[in-house]
Order: sequence, then C-alpha cells, then structure tokens
Amino acid sequence: MTARLMQGNEAVGWGALAAGCRFYAGYPITPSTEIAEMLARELPKIGGKFIQMEDEIASLAACIGASVGGLKAMTATSGPGFSLMQEHIGYAAMTEVPCVVVNVQRLGPSTGQPTSGSQGDVMQARWGTHGDHPIIALSPTSVRQAFDLTVQAFNFSERYRTPVILLLDEVIGHMREKVELPDPAAVRVVDREITSVPAEWYRPYGDAPSDVPPMAPFGTGYRYHITGLFHDPAGYPTQRLDEIDPWIDRVFRKIERNLGEIVLVEEDGTEEANTIVVAYGATARSAQHAVKLARGQRAKIGQVTLLTLWPFAEAVIERVAHTARRIVVPEMNLGQLALEVERIAGRRKVVRVNRADGEMVTPMMILEAIERK
Repeated sequence: MTARLMQGNEAVGWGALAAGCRFYAGYPITPSTEIAEMLARELPKIGGKFIQMEDEIASLAACIGASVGGLKAMTATSGPGFSLMQEHIGYAAMTEVPCVVVNVQRLGPSTGQPTSGSQGDVMQARWGTHGDHPIIALSPTSVRQAFDLTVQAFNFSERYRTPVILLLDEVIGHMREKVELPDPAAVRVVDREITSVPAEWYRPYGDAPSDVPPMAPFGTGYRYHITGLFHDPAGYPTQRLDEIDPWIDRVFRKIERNLGEIVLVEEDGTEEANTIVVAYGATARSAQHAVKLARGQRAKIGQVTLLTLWPFAEAVIERVAHTARRIVVPEMNLGQLALEVERIAGRRKVVRVNRADGEMVTPMMILEAIERK
C-alpha cells in the first residue's frame, strides 16, 4: 500500500478491519473518538455494523452479544469509560467471549484532563474487575504498531476465547506518522475455532486439547446457556467444586501455557548492559532517545520495550535483572508497572522515572536517571 500520514487512532481502526472486525459499539470519549468516527464511516462499506450506544457499559454488552452471534467485535474508550466497562470485562472473561477493548488513556482520576496523555490505567487493565481471571493487554509505541497490535489483539482474543485490552496512550492515539500498511492479503488473521459436533453433543465449556473449547455462534442451530455464574461444561450454573476448580485451572492454563506466543517484547542491547531501561507506549520513544544519548557517552545501556503488559514479561525481566546493576522504569504514572519490575528484580535495583501531570516523560529525565550514581 502507498505510504500515508496516519493518526494512531486511525491505525487502530484499519487494524480492526484487517483483522476481520465487523461490529463496533461505543460511546464517544476523548481521546479515542476518532476510532469510532473512522469505523462509523468504514464498517458499513463492507457489510459491518456500527452502533453508538448510550454508555460504555451498554457498548461492551453489545460487543459481547455480537461476538456470541459470530462477529468479531470491538469497542473503544478512555479512562472513565474503561472504569464503567469493568463489570462486562469480567463477564466476558467468565463466559469466554472474544472481544477487543481499546483504551486510549488520558490523565485522571475522574474527568482529569481529556486531551492529556497518561499511562495511568495499567493496573486497572489487570486488576480492574473483581475475582480472579487472566487478561491480555497490549501497548503500541508507534502508529504502525497501533495497526499491528490491533490485529494481534483480535488474533489473541479469537485464539484464546478471551477479552483483550489494547492500551494506547493519548500521545500514540493522536500522533501522526508516515505509515505504509501491509496488503490485507498479507495480514495474518486468526479466526475462532467453530465446533463441528452435532448440536446435542456440544459443550460450550468442555475440555479441549488446547484448553480453548470450540464455539458455536447463536443462530446456527446450537442452543446453549451462557451465565456470569460459575458454570458446568454445558454452561449451566454450578456450585460443585469438581466443576468450578477445573474451569478456573483451564482458563488460566490456556494463557499460561502460551506465554511464548502472547508475551511480546523488543530488546535492544540487553546482553552486556549495566543499566536496562524498561518502557512501553509513548514513553518507550523517549527511552529510545535517552538510550542513544547515553550510548554516545560510551555507557552500556540496554532497553526492553514491553508490547505485552499483561501477562507480565517475568522471564525477560528476571533474565536482564540477573546481569544488569540497575533497571530504569519510566512511566506516565506514579509507578504502576515499576511495581512488577521491583517484585522480580528487587526494589534496590529499580530506579523510577514518573510523571502524572499530563506531560510526557522526556528523554532528559530518563538520561538523568541513567547517569545517576
């Protein structure tokens, strides 16, 4: 395709279409509104459905319903709307319904500053709902990655029957870069596995070799029960521990046994580095420049860029922490992902660089932390 100047939010929309998204329900909220605007224009052209809902709770509910009906579905929001969606994110996890939730983060709490960037929803993405369940959350560092990781979010969601969260920040969502998108035919697209057994044999939550039971779209002759309660293999509520415990084990196992595919990171010069910078989102761009400046002064600096925030890249951080003397973690918050790095590497080894005022962490702030004795 011809290179063009493209906004991060626009790239998310094109990524969704390339991945096969054919349903979008949402409520306009800065700084994610361009995603809804773009898909409102483009989805009807290819037979897809766009609907503006009355609020964010209803938006995700509509996406869950569309997904059960067999469509790949997405919604997009920002911090306040993401808070409202938590109940249905938990519902989608419990019912194992694929869907993608885009959160273009803005400064908070509460209304905060809608046009200012933030990375303040990292922990909410992992722990926002009540109860225990795994979650996948991805974070792009560029406009092209916004496209690629949107496709990946759909692929993970369909492959593992789970909600997937795409965590942009306002900077990536609104910035424009020259981007050349791949030919649609070259995009790797994963579709959910559809059951082939007769309707009377189908178990929507039964055991499968992959730990991911095949699905059956509503309206295709399969009638089964879906509930937010703990359920048996047929989908009906249960209080039997011999049915609840295997379900919990399977839902976690289907993610944990595939960490090699799900946990995406980029490493630069980490093998012999004395100091490692661990960053994500727009902050990774500042980190990249700071690392370049430090290397110009002959410092042995490496960088780990986290594209998957959850599940956390424990094995990678454990490996680099074993050889590096310090790990610098810059974030546009007051230290959310740094908590995970400290848990693995030890607090004394971690240097935080934090900012939660709506402005970016600058390269010089990171460089100062790198040079700090």
